[in-house]
Amino acid sequence: MTTVEERPPTRAGAPAPATPAPAPRRRRAFTTRRGLVVAAFMLPAAIFVGVFIYYPMLAGSQMAFRHWNLSNLTDTSWIGLQNFATIFADPAFGVILGNSVLWVVASIVPQLVIGFALALWLRRKFRFRGLYQALIFFPWAISGFLIGILFRWMFNGEFGVVNDLLMKTGLIDQGIPWLAQPDTAMFAVIIANIWYGVTFFAIMILAALQSVPDELFEAAALDGAGKVRTLFQITIPYISTTLALTVLLRVIWIFNFPDIIWAMTGGGPANQTHIITTWMITFTQKGDYGVASALGLIVVGLLLVFSAFYLMALRGKKEVSS
Repeated sequence: MTTVEERPPTRAGAPAPATPAPAPRRRRAFTTRRGLVVAAFMLPAAIFVGVFIYYPMLAGSQMAFRHWNLSNLTDTSWIGLQNFATIFADPAFGVILGNSVLWVVASIVPQLVIGFALALWLRRKFRFRGLYQALIFFPWAISGFLIGILFRWMFNGEFGVVNDLLMKTGLIDQGIPWLAQPDTAMFAVIIANIWYGVTFFAIMILAALQSVPDELFEAAALDGAGKVRTLFQITIPYISTTLALTVLLRVIWIFNFPDIIWAMTGGGPANQTHIITTWMITFTQKGDYGVASALGLIVVGLLLVFSAFYLMALRGKKEVSS
């Protein structure tokens, strides 16, 4: 015999309790389906990055702990930290590490200052501004190795255009062998890198400046703030995050950028323009991929330490300001 489920009595005219709608369940199902669709679209890119970036990195990392030389591939035995000991024991390591720091610092500071000035100028409205932007941004589309070849010709001690201009202006009496002297070779490659990297800062800072509301500048003008005060109290604080991240990216890029140096000097003379990444190229040319991989790990470690301290310093500064 079928029984009828008793329901609690309701007051006259009161509506019966509604059945709970399964909206949360449908929402969860929709979220799950959307997540699966997104994962399906990202899967090919993830496979590509894993196969062509992370796998070579892991394979190269294990080579740093093996005797891996092209002259004797029958012996790839595990040697632990011997490759690192070879690097640290080399008398040139200290000089090359110092060159790497000088290469980064002496390049990035002028790039930031000049790029910032160009971005402030390009933010103004004037005739042919688009043409000037194209001319300033054009060097970023050129290969760094090609830039190095061009500047190698410009700094040539016999028929380079730099010596020609300096002699015509009376600043020097005879040509300077820029790339053959230890005292001037690093200066020449840094000048080339500054010219090449200014564009990156100009592009990034100009994009950030265009996001600054005009109302802030109008309010500053009404308060009687001059251009310098407006720059340091409104413009720079507003785009400080972009500036910080741009500097970080550029430091990493320059530290890993051997193209210009390799094209201009090949690390010479007497290792005076070698940085760690160009030194790594010399070991690959010798076929010693074990030591070259160890140098690569040293570069990764140095950049990880720098990035960690840099980001912690930025976070501490932001917390203090807030």
